[in-house]
Amino acid sequence: MDWEVIRKETASSNVLPNLRGYDVTAQTFSWDAASHGLAGLPTGGLNIAYEAVDRHVNGALRDRVALRFLAKDGAVQDITFGRLSELTNRFANLLRALGIRAGDCVATLLGRIPDLYIAALGTLKNRSVFCPLYAAFGPEPIRIRLHLGGVKILVTTETLFRNKVEPQLDALPSLEYVLVSHSAADTLHHPICRDLSKLIDAADPQFEIPHTNPQDRALLHFTSGTTGSPKGAVHVHDAVRMHQISGKLALDIHPGDVFWCTADPGWVTGTSYGIIAPLTLGATLIVDEAAFDTQGLAVHVPCLSGRAGALCTLLRRRLVSDGRPGAA
Repeated sequence: MDWEVIRKETASSNVLPNLRGYDVTAQTFSWDAASHGLAGLPTGGLNIAYEAVDRHVNGALRDRVALRFLAKDGAVQDITFGRLSELTNRFANLLRALGIRAGDCVATLLGRIPDLYIAALGTLKNRSVFCPLYAAFGPEPIRIRLHLGGVKILVTTETLFRNKVEPQLDALPSLEYVLVSHSAADTLHHPICRDLSKLIDAADPQFEIPHTNPQDRALLHFTSGTTGSPKGAVHVHDAVRMHQISGKLALDIHPGDVFWCTADPGWVTGTSYGIIAPLTLGATLIVDEAAFDTQGLAVHVPCLSGRAGALCTLLRRRLVSDGRPGAA
């Protein structure tokens, strides 16, 4: 079905779009100019987590909400940039305490909960490599990715550990620790497991991000594996230039926007545009723990800024199948 194209008038808008004309922008665009939107580390170099969190804390956005977590039970938790900086500092410090260094791989196997975002950004602060895994994967796809990535630390929940990881530990020689989010006492009887909450609470809230070379490895994503063994794709810290400028021009994210990305962080879109790009631009992220429901649009869309939101391809198809106009 063909839907009528919605053409937006910008003349009466209080906030003009970042991309005011494609042809003019294309003619004048340069990567050097795009880099002006980034601060760079005080110690030198470029680090994704500093651009996404810490530089805002040193400016006017310290008390602005960075993450708005909507739990399945209806509870709402706001985490400011200042609080997110402290929590990610603690995570970086606990990695160091466990012997995890620059270049070591840290994976998450989590749904959309705050611990995923804290682990992602804390890992990047430590200059370790962050590898998000899709929680809906079965045990074998998870084992393959943990093995190929040489993952040393896995952050997951009790249920996912029991059902998808524990039976395969003998085939994962590189895995040193499993950090259990919202753990129960019986989970921690396994010698590889640690209580994530206790480790974060005990860690130092101060952390100085070391000099980070823009070409240092930052992210490890895997392809779906539908045509064979999944392939790993590495993103370096310099990729934050592309994350930020595409979020600014393609998604039209402005500082102070409330932004909802429906893509799961286990995939590249959910990390690049569900974590990094919006935070580097000073936006508030909607983090919805519940599974996507097209009826949920009626709840979330009024909370957005009127400009900023990103739907992954799968959910666009679902909206079209449900007969939602404009979804294509």
